[in-house]
Amino acid sequence: MVARVLVVEDEDAIRDPLTAALRAAGHEVRACADGVGFEDVVDSFRPDLALLDVHLPGGRDGFELARALGGRSDCAVLLVTARDSVADRLTGFDAGADDYVVKPFVTVEVLARVTAVLRRLGRVPSTVQVADLIVDEGARIASRAGHALTLTGTEFKLLAYLAGHRGRILSKTQLLTQVWGYDEYDPNLVEVHVSALRRKLEQHGPRLIHTARGLGYVLRP
Repeated sequence: MVARVLVVEDEDAIRDPLTAALRAAGHEVRACADGVGFEDVVDSFRPDLALLDVHLPGGRDGFELARALGGRSDCAVLLVTARDSVADRLTGFDAGADDYVVKPFVTVEVLARVTAVLRRLGRVPSTVQVADLIVDEGARIASRAGHALTLTGTEFKLLAYLAGHRGRILSKTQLLTQVWGYDEYDPNLVEVHVSALRRKLEQHGPRLIHTARGLGYVLRP
């Protein structure tokens, strides 16, 4: 589910955490503070999705950058702005935006919208397979060795995230942030859900969710 994401945001306090979260989610990210040299960045980086702040220094706002993208790339556009009037939203969609996020926002919501836009446009697969495990995030179903898995909503989100980052060690903090949306919960919350998920998976085959001692968890054959 890795995609190339271009972030254009002038506020460090927003750009840096957002960039870090996107990278933690597995995406390749290029970040800029303004629209200077925007076309050159697009041509060299070839983003699948651009996160564009509407208010930018340098004389070019997010609306203008979105229009520029439409003329040279099939890149998806997610506008990020504090302007939430109907007129502003319509201007954004007319400029070619695929979705619109209003500040202040929760980072996990932006990540979810990025995934939704990319999947809707066919840029990332809905189905992931690891050995005999199949996870279809679009249909919200999972199976192991041909057996449908009965999972809670949280268990499915956890499994989908692990499957989407198969082969990578994910820390408890990453899982708390990406699956639950917070990082201040007791890490035991992750352990409990991983244990429950393991029991359901291992009813139909060998272990897939492994513990990397002191580091986190990894899903792999």
